Amino acid sequence: MSQRIRLDLSIILQKATELVDENGLDHLSLGKLAEELQIRPPSLYNHLDGLNGLKQKLAVNGVKKLYEYMLQAAVGRSGDDAIRALSEAYVEFARIHPGLYDATTRFPNSEDKELQQAQQSVVELVVQVLQAYNLKEEMAIHMVRGLRSILHGFTSIEKMGGFGMPIDIDKSFSILLNTYIEGIHSIVINKDKYELVEG
Repeated sequence: MSQRIRLDLSIILQKATELVDENGLDHLSLGKLAEELQIRPPSLYNHLDGLNGLKQKLAVNGVKKLYEYMLQAAVGRSGDDAIRALSEAYVEFARIHPGLYDATTRFPNSEDKELQQAQQSVVELVVQVLQAYNLKEEMAIHMVRGLRSILHGFTSIEKMGGFGMPIDIDKSFSILLNTYIEGIHSIVINKDKYELVEG
C-alpha cells in the first residue's frame, strides 16, 4: 500500500497553481483539486475556507512569488538596468504562471492583511529602485503607478491575444520600457518644472 502524502497548505497551493496555470482560474474547483491530490474534498476544508478561500490564498501566494521574481531580477542592479530587469521578470512571471497571475488580479479580498503586506513589498521594491533618481516620495509613487499600469496592461493584452500584428512583441515591450525610463530622466533633467524631485 502506497504511503499517503502528508497534506498541508503549501502542497495544496502548489497543486492548485498547476491547475490554474494549465486550465485557467475559472476552471478551478475543489472537486478537481481533491481528485488531483487523491483525497476526499472535505479534507480541503481543514486548510481552506471553500473555493473563495482557495482563490484568496492563491492571490496572496501569487503576489509573494511575483515579488520574489522581481527581487531576484533586481539584485545587484540599479537605475535603468534594475527597472528593465524587474519589469522583464514581471512579464516572465505572468507568462509562466498565467493562472496564478490572474488570481492576483481577479477580485481578491483587498482587506486581507497578508495580501496587503505582499502588495506593499512589491511597491517598496520598485520605490527602492527608483531612489537612484532622487525622486521625492510622492513622485516615486506616481512612477510606481505608471510602471504598474504599463506592466499589467501589457501582460493583460498579451494574455488576451491582443497583439495580433506579426511584429516582435518583446521588442515592443522593450521600446515601451525605454520610453518610460526616458520619461524619468526627462523629469530629473527638467526638475525645475517639478516640485517632486530632490533638488
